Amino acid sequence: MRCLDSIDELDYRDYLQPGDRLVWGQACGEPRTLVEHLLSGPVPRALSAFVGINVANTLRVEHAARVRLTSYIGSGGNSDLHAAGLLDIAPVHYSTLPEFVRAPDTGADVVLVRIPPPDPRGRVSLGTNHDYLAAALAHARVVIAEVDERAPYTDGDAGLSTADIDVAVPARQPSAELAPRLPSAVQQRIAAHVADLVDDGATLQVGVGSLTDAVLARLTDRRHLGLHSGQIPDGVADLMMRGVLTGERKGIDRGVAVGGMLLGTQRLFDFAHRNSRISLRGAGYTHAHAVLAQQPKLIAINSALEVDLTGQVNSEVARGRYVGAVGGAVDFLRGAAASPGGVPVIMLPATAGPFSRIVAALSGPVSMPRSDAAVIVTEHGHADLRGLTLSQRAGALIAIAAPGHRDRLSHAADAAIAAARRSQTR
Repeated sequence: MRCLDSIDELDYRDYLQPGDRLVWGQACGEPRTLVEHLLSGPVPRALSAFVGINVANTLRVEHAARVRLTSYIGSGGNSDLHAAGLLDIAPVHYSTLPEFVRAPDTGADVVLVRIPPPDPRGRVSLGTNHDYLAAALAHARVVIAEVDERAPYTDGDAGLSTADIDVAVPARQPSAELAPRLPSAVQQRIAAHVADLVDDGATLQVGVGSLTDAVLARLTDRRHLGLHSGQIPDGVADLMMRGVLTGERKGIDRGVAVGGMLLGTQRLFDFAHRNSRISLRGAGYTHAHAVLAQQPKLIAINSALEVDLTGQVNSEVARGRYVGAVGGAVDFLRGAAASPGGVPVIMLPATAGPFSRIVAALSGPVSMPRSDAAVIVTEHGHADLRGLTLSQRAGALIAIAAPGHRDRLSHAADAAIAAARRSQTR
């Protein structure tokens, strides 16, 4: 590993070739020093990059002319890039991302990674992120690292040695952070309904956002909870410190909270540092159906943009804008459905402004088909669609829609069900 004293000493042209495909750590694992240098200095032509969650908003519209961008997600800082036509979306399940970043046509040539300092034996932790980054590192021709003294040294199923890293620079900025957000009154009511579905001894999978934060805050009176999730937020650390989330009743990885990445604040990173009760794994493990099905009482808790009266879910497009992802929701919902005592949960507010989010017909793509029946939760209650017919589903969903929209949905239900039946006979 060649160590530079400053990012100003790094010339990407010494390591990158024209047409290279790049991957770098997403969310809190974004190597901001390296990415900002890439976006401001001389680079070879025709570079492309696969990017994930954009917490720090490092990538902006004015940068897209330098690097052609692809992502699995259009939310947060990626939304403006996609709206401007500068971000191509790969609508893939999260469980397939390891194959995506190492495939011959889409795999990483160069990986940029943010790491803690190596240990005395030269072993290097991947810090806050394993997810699909571990697979990209295994495929890459060149690995460039920024070293952050405050990045956590985490346990996991992958790592590096100093011999695997071509060049390293000191981090110039702290890690990007995603702080818990204060939930609204509506989100608090949704969270209360979701929390009612979580029994002692359950293993949780949680999505991203303030709804998730609100649910976790409602679970402080539970006991023996576990975690197997794509991401670990601050709320998980809070439950672990309270003795609520112990993992002692998990079917596998007993006593350990398993996630793909840390998605929170420095407080979470410090808690995870050399903490043997937290283990970060690649997406090929965290999202694997065979693994998920072995976890008894797996409660998969995810959000959506809208749900139609037959139980189809759109988690990608709102009002014509790509603002979400296929992501890991289907992976986890199917895993929870296969788990003994598991519960697949989709939560969403009943309205977005004047519009109902329980709809007769989706305005965007079907991210989750109606054959993957879930428990749908709004602030007005929950509708367990498992085992229900199309007409029964419509009635259950209308009952948890906003009261002002229920009559219109009832009138539209017959037509929606007839269309669904016709599609089944084609």
